[in-house]
Amino acid sequence: MQFIDKSITEFTTELASKAAVPGGGGASALVAAVGMALGSMVGSLTIGKKKYADVEDEIKTLMEKAQALQTEFLRLVDEDAVVFEPLSKAYGIPKDDPTRETVMEDALKLATSVPLDIMRLSARAIELLDEFAKKGSRLALSDAGVGAAFCKAAIEGASLNVFINTKYMTNRDYAKSIEAEAEAILAKYCKVADEILSNVTSELRKS
Repeated sequence: MQFIDKSITEFTTELASKAAVPGGGGASALVAAVGMALGSMVGSLTIGKKKYADVEDEIKTLMEKAQALQTEFLRLVDEDAVVFEPLSKAYGIPKDDPTRETVMEDALKLATSVPLDIMRLSARAIELLDEFAKKGSRLALSDAGVGAAFCKAAIEGASLNVFINTKYMTNRDYAKSIEAEAEAILAKYCKVADEILSNVTSELRKS
């Protein structure tokens, strides 16, 4: 059974166990999926309302993009476990084995790929949530804010899984290129998410 086919209780029980997977990467992907689903919720509560008829087509387009991202995030919950398996095995190779360094390096690169993808897609999700927050139903404004908070958390969480792998790479030029991309996403999109949250909070607290 895939992790995404498990109940919430089953998934969190496995997450809490000593099993290598699911871990922080898969959890980050799941958080992003939930965040993006909240964006779609805003859309669902917006379409069909006369008050928002002028933005209905835009909202429908946003929802299509959000659904695609949500599906991809859920796929990455399981994919993170798949790409981590070779690294888990590589750590068990004796240190005097001449193949260890090469195997480890390849495994580290593979294990980094999914967390980096989670970061990239979470950045796109935050852009969509910004649009949902600006154009969607005011009754669901808080949901757009929660979605932005979740996708920011996904970016930050996935970044830790990137950095823990690049730290041990022997190809430092490759590692630094990956770290630079991750750092750029963190710098740009955590700020965007914070702005969404600030705007949402300000609007919700207007007297």
